[in-house]
Amino acid sequence: MKKATKKEIEGIKKALLERYGEAVTELTYTNAYELVIAVALSAQCTDKRVNLITPALFKAYPTPQALANADINDVKSLIQTCSFFNNKAINLIAMAKRVVEVYGGEIPLDEKELVTLAGVGQKTAHVVLIEYTGANLMAVDTHVFRVSHRLGLSDDSTAIATEATLAKKLKTNLHQLHHGLVLFGRYICTAKNPKCDTECFLREYCKSRGGFKAR
Repeated sequence: MKKATKKEIEGIKKALLERYGEAVTELTYTNAYELVIAVALSAQCTDKRVNLITPALFKAYPTPQALANADINDVKSLIQTCSFFNNKAINLIAMAKRVVEVYGGEIPLDEKELVTLAGVGQKTAHVVLIEYTGANLMAVDTHVFRVSHRLGLSDDSTAIATEATLAKKLKTNLHQLHHGLVLFGRYICTAKNPKCDTECFLREYCKSRGGFKAR
């Protein structure tokens, strides 16, 4: 597949910023603690599903201290409609315990510190920092991975490598571009039946459009 040229990259970037420059996450939260939980739950689970789960969870455990002392089976019951809820429940409680014991009950807004929390990998840390602090970082989920490959922005085989490539090529406004790529992939450049002819505003940059017709 062809790679996007520097001129095409600038065109893609400009179009995404014009369309999604004010975009924010679709996850519902009111503070950094709730955001970490919501992002952790969203792994291999839709934002829509997470937003159905979190109100009761946040009400039951409004602080890291409360969650650190939670009954594991109660947490599991509150998030059981989420994928991998058993592991996620274990990680949420372990995360809260570390936040209380090491960080005085405050979510650390530093990448190296965030990734020491249970269930928080690089992608989750980046999403939290992008959303909460406007950090110039990129995070790659399934939508960003798919879109960046279709547009010729990356031909990397892993999300981490794709993230590094996107950060290098796009350079600035990464937090807005992250949101833009997510929303573009979620609603327009979908995995199946992408809206190429009806809604896509990046048609001229697509490197794989012909491959969609057979699906």
